[in-house]
Amino acid sequence: MIPQQWTPPCGSQCTHKYAALTQIPWRVFCKKGCDADSDSWEDCVSDCSEICYKDPVLKDRQWSAYIDRSPGAASYSEECFHACVAGCGYKFEVESEEVNKVKPKRPPPPPPKPQPPPRAKRPMQPPSDEDVPTSSA
Repeated sequence: MIPQQWTPPCGSQCTHKYAALTQIPWRVFCKKGCDADSDSWEDCVSDCSEICYKDPVLKDRQWSAYIDRSPGAASYSEECFHACVAGCGYKFEVESEEVNKVKPKRPPPPPPKPQPPPRAKRPMQPPSDEDVPTSSA
């Protein structure tokens, strides 16, 4: 058996696409797309969204999103999603142009909390004669 035959073709394509040492995490998520239990391209993309984005584990308890095991930061989640979708594309033999067009179906982030207006500082006034002690040492 030749070494190329030891891994399924989808996994080999992920290894080839994410070959750099710094891309190992994305290779893992690409292979998760290959290994997804989905029966269709659309289901696989949906699975990638679940894998890569933090959602509350307990409904209506936003803090429970930290229990989720997704990558974390928004940019990492997006990279994860694109790597996973690439794996789905390899699995279902979808053209790379279509794979590159896929966007995660995520709700928009909440608007930033309004910042309180800065307090106007009173101008510094030089000390008056009343404020300066007149004793000498």
